[in-house]
Amino acid sequence: MATDNQGAGTLSMAEPRSGRGASNAKPGRHAEGIGSRLWRALVWGVMGFFLLNVLLLIATVAVNSVGTRWFGTLLPQGFTLHWYAQAWSDFQLSSVLRVTVEVVGAVVLLSIALGVPAAYALARANFPGKRIAMLTFLLPLMVPPVTYGIPMATVMYKVGLAGTLAGVILANLVPALPFVILVMTPFIEQIDPNLEAAARIFGANTLRYFRHVLLPLLVPGMLAAGLLVLVRTIGMFELTFFTAGPDTQTLVVALYYAVFSTGVRAPQSIDAMAMIYMAITLIWVLIALQFVSPTQLVSRVKEQR
Repeated sequence: MATDNQGAGTLSMAEPRSGRGASNAKPGRHAEGIGSRLWRALVWGVMGFFLLNVLLLIATVAVNSVGTRWFGTLLPQGFTLHWYAQAWSDFQLSSVLRVTVEVVGAVVLLSIALGVPAAYALARANFPGKRIAMLTFLLPLMVPPVTYGIPMATVMYKVGLAGTLAGVILANLVPALPFVILVMTPFIEQIDPNLEAAARIFGANTLRYFRHVLLPLLVPGMLAAGLLVLVRTIGMFELTFFTAGPDTQTLVVALYYAVFSTGVRAPQSIDAMAMIYMAITLIWVLIALQFVSPTQLVSRVKEQR
C-alpha cells in the first residue's frame, strides 16, 4: 500500500511538470509556425509580383503589335495585323527564318552526332583524369559566353569564318556539344552494360549491337537533348552576334538590330517581330517539356555527382 501511494505521488508530481513543459513549448512552436508562414507568404508574394510584371510586359507588347494607335487609353483605338505583314517585309523575316532554321538544324545534328559518342565514352570508360575531362567539356556551360565568345570571334575573323554560315554554326556548337554530353552521360549510365555482353554472346558485332540494341534505348535521350539544344540555339544571342554577318543573322540577332539600329521604324512592327520570336521559342519549349523534365535533369546530375 505504501508503495502504491508513493507511486501515485510520484505520478502526481510528474504530471504538473510535464504540463509546464508542454505549456512552455507551445509558444516557441507557435512563433516558429508564424515565422515559417510569413516567410512562405513573402516568397510567394515576391514570385507573384515578378511573374505579374513579366506577364504585363508581354501583354503590352502583344497588344501593341496588333494596335492601330495607342496613346493615353487603356486599349488601342483599333486592332490590325498590318504590323506583322510590315515586319515580315521590312526586316526580311523570310531570309532570317531560313538562316535560323539552317543554323539550328545543323547545330542540333552535329551536337547529337558528336556528343552521343563522347557521352558514351565518358559513361562507360574509366580512365585517369575522367573528372578533369568532364569538367573541360562542361566549361562552356559554366562560364558566360562573352568570356570565350570575343576571343573565338577574333580567331574566326582572322581565318575568314566570321560572317559565314559555317562560322555561326561552329560558334553555336561550342556550348551545344557540352550540353548534349551533360544530358546524355547520366542517361547512358542508366542502361545496363550487361546488354552489350549478352549481344556479344549471341554473335552481334559492334554495328548490329548499336543499331538493334543501343540506338532504340538512346532515342528518347537523344530526342530530349536535341530539343533542348534547339531551344538554346534559337535564343543564343552573344555568340551569334559576334560571328554573324549581314546575311547570316538568326532571328534573335535580327530583332536586336531592329530595335537598336538607326532609322525610323514603327514600334508596332518591332513588337510584332518580337511576338514572332517569342511564339517560335515558346512552341519549341512546350514541345521540349513533353519529352524532358527539368527536375529529372537536375536529379540525374545529382546522381552523377
